[in-house]
Amino acid sequence: MNSKYTLLLEIIVGIMLLAGQFFCMVEGDVHYYDFVLKEKNFTRLCSTKSMLVVNGSFPGPVIRVHKGDTVFVNVHNQGYYGQPRNPWSDGPEYITQCPIQPGTNFTYEVIFSEEEGTVWWHAHSDWTQASIHGAIVVLPSIGSAYLFPKPDGEEVVVLASWYKGNLKELVDESMQDDTTYRWTVDYGKTYLLRVVNALTNADLFFAVSQHNFRLVGMDGHYTKPIATSYIMISPGQTKDILLTANQSLGHYYMASRQFSSEDSAITGFDHVNATAILQYSGNYTAPSSPSFPSTLPMYLDFYAALKFTKSIRSLASRDHPVNVPLNITTRMFITASMNSAICKTCSEGMEAEIIATSLNNISWTNPRIDVLQAYYKNISGVYTTDFPPSFFNFTADEFPDNMSLTVLGTKVKVLDYNESVEIVYQGTNLLTGSMNHPVHLHGYSFYVVGTGVTNFNNETDPKEFNLVDPPEVTTFAVPRSGWVALRFVAKNPGVWFWHCHYDRHMSWGMNSLYS
Repeated sequence: MNSKYTLLLEIIVGIMLLAGQFFCMVEGDVHYYDFVLKEKNFTRLCSTKSMLVVNGSFPGPVIRVHKGDTVFVNVHNQGYYGQPRNPWSDGPEYITQCPIQPGTNFTYEVIFSEEEGTVWWHAHSDWTQASIHGAIVVLPSIGSAYLFPKPDGEEVVVLASWYKGNLKELVDESMQDDTTYRWTVDYGKTYLLRVVNALTNADLFFAVSQHNFRLVGMDGHYTKPIATSYIMISPGQTKDILLTANQSLGHYYMASRQFSSEDSAITGFDHVNATAILQYSGNYTAPSSPSFPSTLPMYLDFYAALKFTKSIRSLASRDHPVNVPLNITTRMFITASMNSAICKTCSEGMEAEIIATSLNNISWTNPRIDVLQAYYKNISGVYTTDFPPSFFNFTADEFPDNMSLTVLGTKVKVLDYNESVEIVYQGTNLLTGSMNHPVHLHGYSFYVVGTGVTNFNNETDPKEFNLVDPPEVTTFAVPRSGWVALRFVAKNPGVWFWHCHYDRHMSWGMNSLYS
């Protein structure tokens, strides 16, 4: 195969965020989808480029199911790249399986046993997520209803990147489509917006001019309704929001802009506002220009982002109870850092210092074979299980010169079945690089029991944990110079990937595994 195409593309149905416990039987309908992966030309910004997409569409097709249903997705790889929920088809390369070779196909089985709301599927290697992704709509089980008044309509809103040219060469040149999308609504009706952040490297604020939202779900789980004029959504997250069309007949911008959590001195991020138009049906004189949402926070509004995320709570009702682990058997403390690393093969055989990221000062490196195979076949030398943290003033302004240097490794945290796990992620300011890190765990949803914007204090902070109605999610941001605490029960056997959902951080090594 031409070396131009040696890049690996894994799980097209990377689906699944958590999509189901594969070791329990769930009754429901069975659905079959064919996903054909191939190159197609798209014209944007007055130029044409070829992109790898599913079924000829960007974003990809929407999967619609009811809670309890089973989905089989047969992926036909007609592209140039190799392609890789039970853990044997979760998808991250060299972790659960080898790639699907060009000209072959593979069928994924996904059981939606617990989700209800909006989740998504996406590719998971070498930035291919940028063009290979789509929403999954999980409706209430047959005979059940929404836990809010049934909306009059719904819209899937996928917030995605458009890269002009080759993505790997132009990772900082995200562009927006110059053809403005228009969504027509009827006055007085309420609509459910299923919002997906499919970007590779950016948190987003999102708002609709002169309209308020009611957040009712996140990552496939119901939340307590929250009235808000905007949302903040990280890469990998989904939000279900209700919008009532109750304003004067006219045109209104739906807008998103990047939330940059980096130091305010860093200004090189994308300042483009992505827009679409909400327009009312009926007879009226259209305005010369739609109004822009005045409630959309500015790029560096850290308080607005934190205020929104800290307000999210699980529904915690009788029909949708929470099951927060209380008797913790395994506690982990993990630092998330920007680093430098020594590369011995990056500069004509000479050692070179490169940018890296790490968890507990270990920057992930791919093993020679996938970890799942090594684990079940007891193949030694593929990974190690030591994963100790180091302790220092994580949010200091200055550090010793050598502290930012990380080491490369392949680390796996081994858990016993049915263990109750608590993980505290602590962001650090190494390399003056403190920023949000949207952490995602494959194979599970988890409860976010606490978060803060300082160094974690293991004596006082746990006293403030929310064990009553914490949000149940699949992705949640470790705040800049702060921490987040999460809990889950290890009841889904397999080898599962955890990583930062910024693709550049994942590429630089902010990953690990648990099994």
